[in-house]
Amino acid sequence: MTESALPPGYFDRMYATDDDPWQFTLRWYERRKRALTMAMLPRARYRAGFEPGCSIGVLTEELAGRCDRLVSTDVAERALDSARARLSRSGHASVELRRWGLGQRWAAEEFDLIVLSEVCYYLDAETLRQAFDRAVGHLEPGGTLLCAHWRHVVADYPLTGDEVHAIAHRTAGLAATAHYGDEDVLIDVFAASPPNPPSVARLEGLV
Repeated sequence: MTESALPPGYFDRMYATDDDPWQFTLRWYERRKRALTMAMLPRARYRAGFEPGCSIGVLTEELAGRCDRLVSTDVAERALDSARARLSRSGHASVELRRWGLGQRWAAEEFDLIVLSEVCYYLDAETLRQAFDRAVGHLEPGGTLLCAHWRHVVADYPLTGDEVHAIAHRTAGLAATAHYGDEDVLIDVFAASPPNPPSVARLEGLV
């Protein structure tokens, strides 16, 4: 992401004092959310995944097990260093890590999976609308876009999770296919449309 919506160096300062500032590795909330996120992906396997805002690579590690190729990014170099070490220890050293932010120009690549987890509310509404439009342009027909965001208000963040997901639902070219919500988190799954992909049960030949 760009840092236009947050003070310069915001994320660098977060990692300067704590290797895991959001406690991804410690909190049951985070472990549960990752389990929900992974379970909601409609395909067992993806050809090429893209994960902006990977932080220290905890979700990245799980996504790597479902993707033939995965590109994960963050704006904080220290976070990328932690992600690189984590992935190397778990045997996923082939994941491509880049220093890049969601509000920046996208490379000329296509993906069949884009995961936007706890990253979109750092952008202002107009920049986020543009980012969703770009995501649609880089998502293969029928590909999956998953959004997962904290719902409670954080004073530093330009948007709430609910506002993020409302923008996602209004994005042309995305068809909502699955939803989970509770007091704390929203997780929405979209397909790049057309075409709208068949259900998991239909893919498995169950109906």
